[in-house]
Amino acid sequence: MVASLARPGGNATGFTQFEYSLSGKWLELLKQVAPGITRTAVLRDAGSSGGIGQWAIIQAGASSSGVEAFPINLRDAAQIEHAVADFARPGNGGLIVTMSVLGVRHRQWIIALAARHKLPAIYPERFYVADGGLLSYGPNVVDQYRRAAGYVDRILRGEKPASLPVQAPTKYELAVNLKTAKALGLEVPPTLLSLADEVIE
Repeated sequence: MVASLARPGGNATGFTQFEYSLSGKWLELLKQVAPGITRTAVLRDAGSSGGIGQWAIIQAGASSSGVEAFPINLRDAAQIEHAVADFARPGNGGLIVTMSVLGVRHRQWIIALAARHKLPAIYPERFYVADGGLLSYGPNVVDQYRRAAGYVDRILRGEKPASLPVQAPTKYELAVNLKTAKALGLEVPPTLLSLADEVIE
């Protein structure tokens, strides 16, 4: 626990793996690839402050863009399957998977459900796209490790951790799976492809 991000205090400092405003970008990117969606399910861990915070940002963005957002709490695979199937039935839906340990744990199942129900989906990390997900947008983990190594060096040279601010990610990466887009009957806009850090064909 730190006193504040700018002045952590004690012997704590470091790098956050997530910055909440990122959550609003997921819906924006999903709408670029699937402009016809009018509803989105949001898979989140309601038992964590991160899940609650991400949902709040997405909900605010959804209402301003005319998209109806539905929370789905991540618990067990059977519950997720039932909730996603119910959500997908009326059509015109998309899927946002927020950053959480439970999302990572169930990722193969979630990706398979999105494919089965023809739901365009966006995920928080690129390995979801490597596993068959449509889109991902999230922090560049390698950059975070590089920056953390710099902090380790500074601390070993005598700087106090309390004087080093806790830092949010500064580099983000967009990944697109064109094979999945084709299976969903979607055409990824060239402008979005030009911004992608990784395109899987």
